[in-house]
Amino acid sequence: MTTGTSPFRLALPRRALVLVAGMPGAGKSTLLAGLPPDPRVVVLDSDAQRAALGRTLSWLPYRHYRWLVHLLHRWAVLRAAVSRVPVVVVHLPATDPAARVAVAVLAALTGRGAHLLWLDVDPADALRGQAHRGRVVPDRSFHRHAAAATRIPIPSPGWAGVTVLDRARARAGLALDPPVRHTPAPAQ
Repeated sequence: MTTGTSPFRLALPRRALVLVAGMPGAGKSTLLAGLPPDPRVVVLDSDAQRAALGRTLSWLPYRHYRWLVHLLHRWAVLRAAVSRVPVVVVHLPATDPAARVAVAVLAALTGRGAHLLWLDVDPADALRGQAHRGRVVPDRSFHRHAAAATRIPIPSPGWAGVTVLDRARARAGLALDPPVRHTPAPAQ
């Protein structure tokens, strides 16, 4: 996954909710798959719910239970946000500003700093990314995401930070620097 450059480092000085967003096929899942395991970080990608339901509902076309995948993913995000884990990383396209607002509100309600990591990818590259992963979003849905994604998010109230990465920079990977819990020094 790396391209010879070092991964993009995101320092998180306190409890955080990191939204990894961008149009379908931008490389969100690939970026998150490269994160090393860390007990201080929970990574939530809807592909986990999709895979679990796909094994159970293999006889049913995905379009018939897509709504359930989305519901379970959002439930997992809510559960993780209220948990004690320091960093929650969420995979959502969030091309719709309302989705980003909802994540920022959830972060605020759960005492977390909201960080947006936006993958800015050309629609043609995103379509190639979808074909490469073997899962293509229906045309109407993709065009809706692509039209909304032309407006790169700018920092707005509720966000501790907004970072925009292009595909080349995202290929170098992501490294999170979660907050370090300070333990009091023993009394002498």
